[in-house]
Amino acid sequence: MLWDFLQTYQKIIYVSLSIFIFIAFFLSRKLVTRYLFALLLKVSNHTWNGFFVQLRASFERSIQGLFVILGVYLAVVVFPYFQHTNTFFLQVIRSAIIFMVGWGLFHLASSSSLLFAKLNERFQFNIDSILIPFLSKAVRMVIVAISFSIIAQEFGYDVNGFVAGLGIGGLAFALAAKDALANFFGGIIIITEKPFTIGDWILTPSVEGTVEDISFRSTKIRTFAQALVTVPNATLANESITNWSKMTKRQITFNLRLTYDTPRDRIERVVSQIKQKLQANNAIHPDTIFVHFDQYQENGLDIFLYFFTNTTDWGAYLQIREEVNLMILEILETEQVTIALPTQKLFVANDADSFAQQKEEKLRETDFQSE
Repeated sequence: MLWDFLQTYQKIIYVSLSIFIFIAFFLSRKLVTRYLFALLLKVSNHTWNGFFVQLRASFERSIQGLFVILGVYLAVVVFPYFQHTNTFFLQVIRSAIIFMVGWGLFHLASSSSLLFAKLNERFQFNIDSILIPFLSKAVRMVIVAISFSIIAQEFGYDVNGFVAGLGIGGLAFALAAKDALANFFGGIIIITEKPFTIGDWILTPSVEGTVEDISFRSTKIRTFAQALVTVPNATLANESITNWSKMTKRQITFNLRLTYDTPRDRIERVVSQIKQKLQANNAIHPDTIFVHFDQYQENGLDIFLYFFTNTTDWGAYLQIREEVNLMILEILETEQVTIALPTQKLFVANDADSFAQQKEEKLRETDFQSE
């Protein structure tokens, strides 16, 4: 009887100790995680820079989860009514550990754009910024696939059979998701050919604006009206793309039409002065400047102007164009030359004179007949 009481009392103590271990690990998880990261910083002689802040944000909850899992395992070891060597229990514990590690790596990969950018800058990998989001998403997919495979193997599932099943159903999947695959390969084409990158100003038959993001399926473009347009990569890869951000200079071309009564010497002076002013302007690209008396039109004489600005900025371009227009107006005023207007001249005979002439001709005919 006493022995049974002592055994029951011992079991109560072990149950209480098991519950205490679990509660202690659960309540101290945040404190332990904080001191663990502090120790890591002390050992590595670093401060809370961008990488360690990102590392802590990614693995903080995962480490807390691992600490709780450890508490659960120790509590079960002490617990008298359950064998901690149970196969299913050990599978669950190992799977939970794998899940927590994979969860931390997944969050680290989700915010790895900054990490890839810093590695690219430090080690000069020459990775285009358009490729960094793809690398981040690819790493996340690999982490999920590996974590799932390891957990499946823990429970005795044959991963090779799963892969074979995917191969058999690959054709049906490809037919069902042909649009998604077309967009995916369109994204690959955009990455390899690099017609544009994030931040570029592009023009396509579908949209014009600044590239903000490129994903596996689509590209997001911010228009100048601040609307966000999502274009499928398959559509974008098959369209003609004008990348205005790659311009080295901007074109200005137009015709200046003068009236027909403008003397030849004044036309020559206007052409010469405009060309000289453009050549002396530092904002105009000096290699290509054409100012010529070009052709005769129905209502005037055309002077053809063709040149480029050194800047590609839209605002500066408009300012230069305005200055050129004012300069031309000043030259025309100085030379007293008039710009032709789209007018027409219609000559009509005087009705009264015409009537009198007709009457006189009739009288002559009458006199001739009477003779």
